[in-house]
Amino acid sequence: MEGVRNSFKRLTGQEQQQSKGWWDEMKDDINQSCSLTMQQRLWGFGICFTVGVLCTFLSTLALPAILIRPEKFAIPYTLGNLLALGSTAFIIGPCRQIRSMVKRTRILATIIYVVAMGMTLFCAIKIRKAPLVLICIFIQFCALIWYCLSYIPYARRFVRSCCESTLGV
Repeated sequence: MEGVRNSFKRLTGQEQQQSKGWWDEMKDDINQSCSLTMQQRLWGFGICFTVGVLCTFLSTLALPAILIRPEKFAIPYTLGNLLALGSTAFIIGPCRQIRSMVKRTRILATIIYVVAMGMTLFCAIKIRKAPLVLICIFIQFCALIWYCLSYIPYARRFVRSCCESTLGV
């Protein structure tokens, strides 16, 4: 009799559901809304990556005006990087992308990259000092390269040894 009662409660929605944490609820929402076909994923990746590269490229047109209005360069450059990086979430999914970004081999590059993007925008919008923006852009670029190299086996070791032999360090 108890089984019938529980089934009835479940069907009518009267059964108490276990409360999930915010992270589990967010993952469920993302997984439900991200049921794309492979063709849709490839289109999303292609469009997002192309727009990101285009934003980054077009930001260089504002490079001569960086001394007067650094945000005209920094905002499109950072947005382009975010779009290009986020485009891979179409291929592997947003949760897997985040898990990949915080792996032990990439966590430092990820943190430096994200902080550099934030500092780039902060220096461009609030402080408005071109040298600081350029330093943040350089750090952002180096962190992105180091992050991307972490996906290629032995690439970081190769780049490190090339830099050591070139610089004599």
